[in-house]
Amino acid sequence: MTPKSIAYLVHFSLGFALFCSNSVASTVPEPVPSVSAAPSALSGARLAGTARLRFWGLDIYQARLWVRPGFQAPDFARHTFALELDYLRNFTRTEIATRSIEEMRRISRFSDARAEEWQGALRAALPDVKKGDSITGLHLPGTGVRFLLNGKPYGEVRDPEFAPLFFGIWLSPATSEPALRQSLLAQVQP
Repeated sequence: MTPKSIAYLVHFSLGFALFCSNSVASTVPEPVPSVSAAPSALSGARLAGTARLRFWGLDIYQARLWVRPGFQAPDFARHTFALELDYLRNFTRTEIATRSIEEMRRISRFSDARAEEWQGALRAALPDVKKGDSITGLHLPGTGVRFLLNGKPYGEVRDPEFAPLFFGIWLSPATSEPALRQSLLAQVQP
């Protein structure tokens, strides 16, 4: 193998690791930001759970789910909530968008044209992330998703059909990461 093909393989493997099913979710206690760190649109929000995504022993990100009172996991698409991902590795926006579409297809079927549209929207709405960056996705029912980078507005996908599938990556019973889902929903009443 050439150095270029090895670099491509490593790069692809890390992108694939973003949501790969061989990961382990962890609920190891860690310092948690105050509720005021959640987007202001979530007044009264509380931390529902935390989880760490790992792949082959590599830490990928630490996730936190913020919900308002009355949040119900089976009907997550009806609720406003925030999902924070603190990245522990570097990823390009294209890697994140590509893997997100693959995971969304586990949740529900949609056309290739829709996949291309949503992948383009994600690439426009998300940054390349570096280790230490935090992306917060704010679910806005009936509207779409607003993204914050390190607490500041960055982009959005204004499509109410997109949002439930996107957050379904973490919150749907059909997720490829059931242990991570369980940890994120640990403090949610059934």
